[in-house]
Order: sequence, then structure tokens, then C-alpha cells
Amino acid sequence: MRGFTILICACVAMWAGPLGAVEISRGLLADMAAADVVLLGEVHDNPDHHAVQAAAVAALRPSAMVWEMLSPQTAARLRAGWLDDPQHRAQGLEWAQAGWPGFDMYLPIMRAADGVPVYGGLVSREVAQAVMEQGLAVVFGSDAAEYGLMIPLSKERQAEREADQARAHCDALPPDMLPLMVDVQRLRDAVLARAAVRAAGRHGGPVVVITGNGHARTDRGVPEVLRRVRPGLRVFALGQSEDGAIEGSFDAVVDSPAADRPDPCAVFDRPAAGAD
Repeated sequence: MRGFTILICACVAMWAGPLGAVEISRGLLADMAAADVVLLGEVHDNPDHHAVQAAAVAALRPSAMVWEMLSPQTAARLRAGWLDDPQHRAQGLEWAQAGWPGFDMYLPIMRAADGVPVYGGLVSREVAQAVMEQGLAVVFGSDAAEYGLMIPLSKERQAEREADQARAHCDALPPDMLPLMVDVQRLRDAVLARAAVRAAGRHGGPVVVITGNGHARTDRGVPEVLRRVRPGLRVFALGQSEDGAIEGSFDAVVDSPAADRPDPCAVFDRPAAGAD
């Protein structure tokens, strides 16, 4: 396994998992354990990031898990011992249909939390399309106001997020699509936050949220929504960088080498404009 760098503390605890030994600082684990909600960020196709997540989940023993990759329906199918059936895993979780990278990278995380209540925070392609047709608040539901979805972003923040979406999509999106893409991201943040609130309310903490770095960052994303709806919750956000590069603010960052991947902008037949 490739090496990890923990950017917090030189004092480390060793955790052995299916993917090898991963070092996580004792101080970092203590900070996460003290939180009600722990967001474990990732770059989706980086196996090292998932190894860190698996080690953290094994150490934290969370009260519940929230997955960006699972819908409420697929999350309900994930029961103790169910992971041992490859056919159920492939069909029941609808992993490939949702477009996520290889399930084997995520399996050690699920095994580390086997038997723990699971909540789905997936916004499907169909739901994202509905946002574009019906609007953000209508799609989210009756608690849209509570979750801040009826309040437009400031001009500065809207422009910043539209620029992020343009860069993430290799500057290939038409300009009139960018506000809609920002709305979809806001919906994803709110859906994950609502699932975390429900999980913490029913099971206490720590609730662990498995999600991309963009939703875990503290300057926006799920932590910002949680500060609005449950200001008393203690939230800890871990970001995971590649070769030292990451966008946004986090309570802590773990670095690992960049995953080997083709140019994500090749499908648009243009050079990459920046990281997602």
C-alpha cells in the first residue's frame, strides 16, 4: 500500500485492515470521537482514501452511518451479515447503476460498520433532474426553509460555486446550466445533513458520514447546513487531499498520493481545467 501522511500530529496509532496498515494520529481519533457527527471526506476513486475511512470507522465504532452513495431504499437493504453475499451486494445496492467507482474500495468501510444502522443520502440522477425542472425547495420537501434552501446564495458565493462547477466539468457546461448544478450540490448537502440529523437524533453520536470532500468542507457543504439546523451538534470534518492538494476548509486533512486515473476531461476532448 502507498504511504499516508497525517497532517496533524506525529504521534500515531496503527490500525490494520483488509487493505493493509493505516496510520491515524491518536489526537485525530480523539477529536473525531468527541464529535456527534464525523464527516469522512474522499476523492471518490482514490483507494487510499477509503482505507483511511475504513480504519477510522473501525476505531470510532459509530452509532450510525450515512452514505452519500446509498439511497434510503438501498441503505435499508444493508443488514448485518448481508455483505457476505456478493450477489446481494451487486444487485441490492445498485452501486454500478448509480455510477460510483469500484465497490471493492468501499467494502472494507462497510465491513468495519457491519450491523450499524445505515442511512442513505444519495441524490439520484432522476432527483437531480427534478431540481432542474421543479426547483430546489420543491424537491427537498416541506423542511426546505429550515435547511436554508429557500434563501439564495449571495452574489459572491453563487459566482464562486458556479466557477467551481465550471472547472469541475472541464469548462464544458453551457453557462445557463451552472446555477442548476449549484442547486443540485446544495440539495446534496442538505440531504446528507438531514440524514445525519435523523441518525444522531435516533442513535446519538458519533454518526459517520461517508462523502466526497466537496460535501465535507466546513466553509460550505454539510457542516454549514448542520450549523444552521442543529447548532448544538459537535461536527468534525476530515478532508483527504492528493499530493497535498485539496480545496476548501476542514477540521483536519489527511494526505495520500493521487490515484492513477485518465484525464477526466478527455470525454470533452479538452485539457483538464482543474480538480473536482
